[in-house]
Amino acid sequence: MDYTDYARRIRSHASLGELSEYGQVHEGGRDYPLFRLIVPGDRWLVITSGFHGEEPAGPLTLAKHLPDIVAYAKSKGVGLRVYPCINPSGFEDGTRYNRSGEKPNNDFMRYEVAPGEWRGELVGDPSILRWALYDGGPKETRAVRTDLARFPAPDAALDIHQDNYLGGVATYAYVFGDKAAYHPMQEAAAAHATVVKSRKVDDNAYADEHGLIVFHDGSVTDWYMRQGVPYAAALETTTPMSQDACDAVNLIWIRGFIDLAARGEGPTR
Repeated sequence: MDYTDYARRIRSHASLGELSEYGQVHEGGRDYPLFRLIVPGDRWLVITSGFHGEEPAGPLTLAKHLPDIVAYAKSKGVGLRVYPCINPSGFEDGTRYNRSGEKPNNDFMRYEVAPGEWRGELVGDPSILRWALYDGGPKETRAVRTDLARFPAPDAALDIHQDNYLGGVATYAYVFGDKAAYHPMQEAAAAHATVVKSRKVDDNAYADEHGLIVFHDGSVTDWYMRQGVPYAAALETTTPMSQDACDAVNLIWIRGFIDLAARGEGPTR
């Protein structure tokens, strides 16, 4: 989809809250606006989507269903900060990375596992000396992290992705916090896709019996977990799924995360 058309769809929701541009990225001789919608509430959920351009379902779900999402959040007293499409040139081109070949997503932070030895991902369960923000990532990551850091850590954070490698009609999620809180979402999602259970999804990730994976990968949800956010997850649906099926699963998790944010447990430090 041409990003101009997508931006028009997002701008059509300006009446739902405070819609603004938190920045722009320049790719291929063109400036792309980066959008953020804020809807006030007593508790807060952050929704991010569109880090990878060949994973369009999340941005499309948000563009189509924002009115229903906002209405449900308001009914629960939950405020929203929504970043619907973080990598606009990748979204427009249908490519994983941006048009410059930079790789937005896993560049929020790094881990020091030994003096002077830093890693972006923790494979297995190694001990760490410390973690630190990483300032050398792609412009999209830097832009969204700078904006996210302007606000207090939320009560919950959901990052919407797709899996372009697994195949089939399936779903799973990378999660932090109490896994049991996510079981009802997976049970509901099973009506629309096969929940990937007790199997490997890539070289470093193995889904448990509920289709959940814990993996410290330097992503936005990992960063929020390190800030004490009690519920943080990256949802995956597979790219062969229809948009309607992806919408259904995405909305199950969005509503589920609104419910979790409404608990008001807040970040722990």
